[in-house]
Amino acid sequence: MCMVIYRKPDLKKASMNMTDHPNDFPKLHNAAWPGVVGKGGEGNEPTIDLDTILDLTAAAQVDDRKFDGIDLFLCDPHVSIDATDDELADLAARVQSLGSLVAPVWPPTGGGSAGGNPEQIDAFLTQVRKACDHGKKLRDMGVRPYGIIRIDSATSVSQWMESPRECQSKIADTMKAACDIAEEYDERLAAEGEICWGGMHSWKTMVDLLQRVGHPERLGFQADMAHTLLYLLGYNAPDDAILPADFDWQDHEQKASALKKLTHSLREWTIDFHVAQNDATVFGSGTHDKTGRHCLPDDPNGKLDIAGDAGYWLRDEHGDVLRTCRHICWDGCMFPNATMTNPETWNRVLATMLEVQDAHGWNEPTPS
Repeated sequence: MCMVIYRKPDLKKASMNMTDHPNDFPKLHNAAWPGVVGKGGEGNEPTIDLDTILDLTAAAQVDDRKFDGIDLFLCDPHVSIDATDDELADLAARVQSLGSLVAPVWPPTGGGSAGGNPEQIDAFLTQVRKACDHGKKLRDMGVRPYGIIRIDSATSVSQWMESPRECQSKIADTMKAACDIAEEYDERLAAEGEICWGGMHSWKTMVDLLQRVGHPERLGFQADMAHTLLYLLGYNAPDDAILPADFDWQDHEQKASALKKLTHSLREWTIDFHVAQNDATVFGSGTHDKTGRHCLPDDPNGKLDIAGDAGYWLRDEHGDVLRTCRHICWDGCMFPNATMTNPETWNRVLATMLEVQDAHGWNEPTPS
């Protein structure tokens, strides 16, 4: 049985969803941050408020099956990184299940570069501490049974390129300090493989960074299918490309071989997973320039067989289902508001998420 998320407290005990034989895990979450990322400010569409995201998520339904929860960006106007305990309690009353939280470590949101000067690093670590504190409180409130705190290096690729060795070492030291903070709150951090962030902009630099930090119990990898597809092509790091620039996407055998090589290196570090689609182009705005373009799951230009390709991350080398990620999340940033506020969008997304869960999920014994 999967509990449905609802915004209104009086509906929290409403219907469970059941099918003949669904998998219980991984739980299925929607991301709230696409209502904020790339929105607001001059020249952008307005942000979409959290209540609207929650309502759209709760309303989505495919064959009586629904989303189980949401993942959240700790940033205004959704939830402030400086939210009070009362405000967090109000949030807990409005949702059924929270999972992974995004720490606002980037300069525009109050953070700073993990590879920057002492003041920038201090700002980065301050945001990590606040996010871990929020995460623990939400766990104690009973609405966050699983999930990580997501971070990035918040360092531009151009800054990293100026002094790769020094910058990589500095980012690793900052993330070691972040791990010490996470340990205080019994949280785990995950670095998302977005190619727009220095020290994480290729699969090789990502593996190198994780190894330098060397605390897998506190820092792991968040694999987003849209972003990791760009690792194959070597955007921002051509020497690390696994596929050629003129790759024919109809060559499914070579694509499979490339995905196997990529996931062999990063799967052992992967503790959080985003389901997404990508058309093998880059897109973004502001600090998120030249990162993976998120497409709707059934986009005709999408290069991923989502349910099939998710298996490279969610199964081991022998094809056995891993149980590392107890929930998975749909990530669809940079969609127009008209797409975001169309209820049918979320039915299509949910249908894709269910395909992943059915293909690579599992059940656990019911407690006696």
